[in-house]
Amino acid sequence: MRNLFVFLFLMMVYHQAFPQLTADTLKVAYTNAPPFIMAGEDDLQGVNMWLWEHVAEDLGITYEMVPMNFSEMLTAVKTGEVDVCINPLTITSERNEEMEFTYSFFASNSTIAIAQQSSLQKFLDFFMAFFNVNFLQGLFVLLFIIFLFGLLAWFFERNKNPEHFRHGPKGIWDGVWWSAVTLTTVGYGDKAPRSKSGKITALLLMFSGLLFISGLTASIASSLTVNELSNHPDGFNEFKDTKVGTIANSGTYDFLKERFFKDVSTFENLESGLQALKENEVKAFIYDEPILKYRILSDPQFEKLEILPIKFDAQFYAFALSKNRIDLEEAISQKILEIMESGEWEIVLSEFRLSEI
Repeated sequence: MRNLFVFLFLMMVYHQAFPQLTADTLKVAYTNAPPFIMAGEDDLQGVNMWLWEHVAEDLGITYEMVPMNFSEMLTAVKTGEVDVCINPLTITSERNEEMEFTYSFFASNSTIAIAQQSSLQKFLDFFMAFFNVNFLQGLFVLLFIIFLFGLLAWFFERNKNPEHFRHGPKGIWDGVWWSAVTLTTVGYGDKAPRSKSGKITALLLMFSGLLFISGLTASIASSLTVNELSNHPDGFNEFKDTKVGTIANSGTYDFLKERFFKDVSTFENLESGLQALKENEVKAFIYDEPILKYRILSDPQFEKLEILPIKFDAQFYAFALSKNRIDLEEAISQKILEIMESGEWEIVLSEFRLSEI
């Protein structure tokens, strides 16, 4: 009898401490986010689903799953329309003012996906690098120098050296030819000035040509280097002036706007965003690395997309709850800590090929 009274007393204390854990059927919101939440043949699967099922079982929580899109889900948590969101939400200061977060169970970062370039596109990019403004300006100056010194050589040599610099238009061509082979240091020797003025002209052309050709070569090399770097960027800042995409109302979107990205397109889900990248509607798609990587590697339709080796914007994932469920948040956080301290959590992460930063 004494044991019965003790049991009843403990049950009363438990219900008073966590009244909403046992009495209510919780509304649990989610949206598809492989490998954290994804639809299986008969039920939901993924890292977060595994974690939630274990938490709910240990706490004796009755719940129903409510599918929503990402933006709708965030609003529902803020307004209390749903009790819990089990998606991998990034903890931000703005969100923390509007909802409760459990203890973080996964640390990640953002990264960038781009469309792979075909061999033809790479060749065209290489070819077009020769036609930037600086290169064309240099080419124009080169042609002007060749024509100017060729005209001067013909003017000084046409009477004293008619064998090499003929009269009339043909002689002008002789001068241009001599100027070109001299400037480029080819020096065939088929034409050479004999007059004093012609030789001075040749000296000016040769010395000025050495400096100019060196500068033009450097300009070409610089153009090709810039083009190569633009195809293999090494930081997210290189995309600030580029049209990029991300998920609407996500932590990544806030990150991009705070860092003055000029042209950010938003999408309701990952598939539509990656499809836009595939069709060249955006030049890059920026989002959480584990979600991006898993989707691109597992979906054949996105095999032409690639993840750049760029990591930024450290993120900490957690479950979110409405502000009036602090008691529930404390109980869930405690269970999350217990599960993370067990060996099972590491096994689950490795099964989904996930690793924390």
